[in-house]
Amino acid sequence: MKVPKQPEVNIGTIGHVDHGKTTLTQALSGEWTDRHSEEVKRGISIKLGYADAAFYRYPGKAGPEAYGVADKAADGTAGELIRCVSFVDSPGHETLMATMLSGAAVMDGAMLLIAANETCPQPQTKEHLMALDLIGVQRLIVVQNKIDLVSEERARENFDEIKAFVKGTVAENAPIVPVSAQQNINIDALIETIERVIPTPKRDPKKPPRLNIARSFDINKPGTRPAEIKGGVIGGTLSQGSLKTGDEIEISPGRKIEEHGRVRWEPITTTLTSIMAGGKAYKTVNPGGLLGVSTNLDPALTKADNLVGKIAGRPGTLPPVLHNFTMTIKLLERVVGATEDLKVEPVKTREPLMLNIDTATTVGVVTSGRADSCEVALKLPVCAEPGQRVAISRRVGARWRLIGYGVIQ
Repeated sequence: MKVPKQPEVNIGTIGHVDHGKTTLTQALSGEWTDRHSEEVKRGISIKLGYADAAFYRYPGKAGPEAYGVADKAADGTAGELIRCVSFVDSPGHETLMATMLSGAAVMDGAMLLIAANETCPQPQTKEHLMALDLIGVQRLIVVQNKIDLVSEERARENFDEIKAFVKGTVAENAPIVPVSAQQNINIDALIETIERVIPTPKRDPKKPPRLNIARSFDINKPGTRPAEIKGGVIGGTLSQGSLKTGDEIEISPGRKIEEHGRVRWEPITTTLTSIMAGGKAYKTVNPGGLLGVSTNLDPALTKADNLVGKIAGRPGTLPPVLHNFTMTIKLLERVVGATEDLKVEPVKTREPLMLNIDTATTVGVVTSGRADSCEVALKLPVCAEPGQRVAISRRVGARWRLIGYGVIQ
């Protein structure tokens, strides 16, 4: 969907599988974000979904009725543009936790969806909320969805379950907005709440640009003639600085090169050929919102999300590439997301851990484990710097489960 100006804030939709995240994103943006063939077939989100929306205020109206996503109210009142936003639709399935964590890294705020027709909390409701807390996303709205499917009595019971669940968490004081995304009920009240609770963060456009890559793909259809092939596309969000078409950028850690039995990682440099934000082309973009950037890269490098987790910016300005690091760790008391109640054991030497740093997902093998810190050797290097947060997951049975967070030293 085209929006009038560049989106300036990223809002996530998170929660248990089939609680209506993609339907709510469509109600707010007009876009169905499950586009991958397997997503359509299975009816669940597998990759991160993206959509943009414009929020309007209608003069002369009060309360929720003063807000909407159309440039005119139902009675024809012309709306005043408040701001444009990007939505990051995360998968709720437990096997896709790493994808959800990558999405959380670019969220400025989030909506936690809880379906009124199921008891609260479901396993991934708890896991997603804890993930936001660990990554540091503080601006939250709880959306009680599917109120059209239950009686008023059951909706009140579910509301009480939600209140009990969020007590003592980062969402304890978050507003709870009852909606039906399917029937478009209370969407105006939700927009009013978003405007109150999730402000646009202050970012510095004068700093060196830093683009966290959350998607990358090849837009060429099979059978495209060589002369007509377009360069690879990367998508993500600018956390600082500005970019313009024609800029040279470096992508780090870059690509893996194996020669003479040795492995090294080489930065990739390329030129930006076009920039899309909110469905429109821009010559220059500032921080905030989600971007799609066309480059001169061989599309084989960007296909199938090959560059997800990497960082793009002006050559020579990116953080160092780390193959190992030491981090202080803070472990939870209980494993999050598992159906059974499991205590989190201390980190052990030689144990593999799944680590999420910004949009990057890697496995780190513990080379030295202590009570409050550990050293890890990474299977895939990351571009990161001291002070960055790391979400830590451990293999529990057949799944990776959140057990705490770390801070790179």
